[in-house]
Amino acid sequence: MDGNQNQNKNQSVPAQEGSPWRAVGAFVWDLVKILVIALIIIIPFRAYVAEPFVVSGSSMLPNFHNNDYLIVNRLTYITGNPQRGDAIVLRFPKDPSQFFIKRVIGLPGETVELQQGNVVIVNSQNPQGLTLKESYLPAGLETLGSNGPVHLGSGEYFVLGDNRTASSDSRVWGILPRDLIIGKVWLKAFPFSDFGVFHTPSY
Repeated sequence: MDGNQNQNKNQSVPAQEGSPWRAVGAFVWDLVKILVIALIIIIPFRAYVAEPFVVSGSSMLPNFHNNDYLIVNRLTYITGNPQRGDAIVLRFPKDPSQFFIKRVIGLPGETVELQQGNVVIVNSQNPQGLTLKESYLPAGLETLGSNGPVHLGSGEYFVLGDNRTASSDSRVWGILPRDLIIGKVWLKAFPFSDFGVFHTPSY
């Protein structure tokens, strides 16, 4: 009996000595798998579904403030097109490395005019022109600009900042090509007091 017990003890020693290393190796391998899986999920999610965006500047006051933390929905424009009133994140046409947030005002095939502080849209449904009633702007705020009618071709958009007196937008740098639009603002995540889903207004 004693001989068998001693033999069993001798056989168990190597397993005890090696187990901490095996445990460490298993932990590292599990960690690597978790990181790889996370990257497989997160990278496509940010590229094709949604990604965060932090507002910089005051061009979208009073609806979006400096340092607001937003979630931008990319998937919306993979399966559909921007609509009037959408708040969007875009690449600045003059420097695509910069990102702006603006509101879609004019759609492909339309003509946009600025008349007496108002935005007028001319399209097939409104050949005489539709003056936009922009409920998201402060009362009395005028949309001024010296440029004449802007005719939008296929895949071209006219965008404005909500802070019409302090926004660099299509009045300054012209039309926005479709391929520079990143996505639609979906959620305001921070500050928590303003947490909520952004809804496109109706006109």
